[in-house]
Amino acid sequence: MTIDDEAAHAAVEARDRRFDGLFFTGVTSTDIYCRCVCPARIPKRENRRFFPTAAAAEREGFRPCLLCRPERAPGQAPIDAAERLAHDALKRIEAGALEETGLEDLAAELGVTGRHLRRVMMETFGAAPIELAQTHRLLTAKRLLGDTDLSMAAVAFASGFRSVRRFNALFVERYRLTPSRVRRRPERPSPQALSLRLEARGRLEPDAAIEDLKRRAIEGMEAPVDERTWARTLAVGPHRGWLTLAVDPSGVELRLSDGLFPAVRQLVAAARGAFDLDADVEAIHGALSRHPLFAGEGAAVRLPGAIDPFETAVRAVLGQQVTLAAGRTLGARLVERFGAVIETPFPALTRLFPSPDRLADAAADDISRLGMPRKRGETVRELARAAAEGRLRLSRGALAMGRAGLAKIPGIGPWTLEYVALRGLGDPDAFPLGDSALRTAFGEADLGDACEAWRPWRGYAAARLWRRHSSSERQSA
Repeated sequence: MTIDDEAAHAAVEARDRRFDGLFFTGVTSTDIYCRCVCPARIPKRENRRFFPTAAAAEREGFRPCLLCRPERAPGQAPIDAAERLAHDALKRIEAGALEETGLEDLAAELGVTGRHLRRVMMETFGAAPIELAQTHRLLTAKRLLGDTDLSMAAVAFASGFRSVRRFNALFVERYRLTPSRVRRRPERPSPQALSLRLEARGRLEPDAAIEDLKRRAIEGMEAPVDERTWARTLAVGPHRGWLTLAVDPSGVELRLSDGLFPAVRQLVAAARGAFDLDADVEAIHGALSRHPLFAGEGAAVRLPGAIDPFETAVRAVLGQQVTLAAGRTLGARLVERFGAVIETPFPALTRLFPSPDRLADAAADDISRLGMPRKRGETVRELARAAAEGRLRLSRGALAMGRAGLAKIPGIGPWTLEYVALRGLGDPDAFPLGDSALRTAFGEADLGDACEAWRPWRGYAAARLWRRHSSSERQSA
């Protein structure tokens, strides 16, 4: 989103939350940069400089405010399709992509060259990819120092640094403060869990978010804790544990068990994506409301997502040509048969979703005996093999590579591919045209023609139609 200086000045003077995270204000009299909602004394107009990202501000020598804490601002999400590449790349960087692979590999995930990606990132965010990654590592560390009681070493490694010495040196160099000066809680050697607050852009609908999770819950690996809190088990690479997600109108409280501490950056990014916390839903709502089908609908919707893209893909295959309830049953059987046992403080959570390696080693007949046609069992196994061998890389935001990899798996057709792109990869324009619930909610024969008018927000249109279908099901029941 492009914001001119006059709009930015007005947002700072009004402390307008609608612009929180869309830009940062560098204060030349203090060399500090702030969110527009900073509760500190509003700086004089002549002392303000505006930057599209924290990295752009730090590139010019500004350090983050200790009061408004820029690391806690909502992220940016584009309302202009032309900016989507840069924003998808930023999400991958925030999840640690440049620590896992290089810039060329990240560009390949997104279907462009490294040179083009570097140019687009500079034009959009005012900083190079490596600078964005470094700023995000530092801001993650600053947040963990302020919000958790992790040890200094745990903070460094969880933030993406490979040594405590490098972390300390860069922190002092960039922020002119030692990490210990930023600590807000006493350090504990081995905390059992940590909690992080994830702010949303705009208002969330907690009941709708939890209801969506309940409708798809797989027994043994996920369950509600209370009316607005969800718990599940999860493995991220070698790291295993459990997490809870407490949803309220302003955001999500993410709580991680100690086994998942090293994957905190990936999980923060995954949770933000799963609940679509960074979207400007009011702007998207306005765009869709111009279509007669959606005119007059009051509440904006968010893109329905998921924490684990591979898990989403397997669940989509299990759900082919069966009801949602039948797909859940197959999922529960798969978890019981192939999922690793795990101990948690929640009696209902006893297993992990099966890893790609475990399913790749399984016989197709063993999978199909869970209650599905043999060809579908073969599709699950081939999907897992492709993921285990690195031929299929599914990551939120990596649309080009994810779509291309899925299209090569026998048994994955257009509906499955679009469904996974929407829920697992976060594609705002994905549209599973063959979905029976979408067609029922639309109520006409020409859904394929109609959905073209909803570009580039067809995923949000699908979410509206799913909500309409689910509402009519509850009323008929």
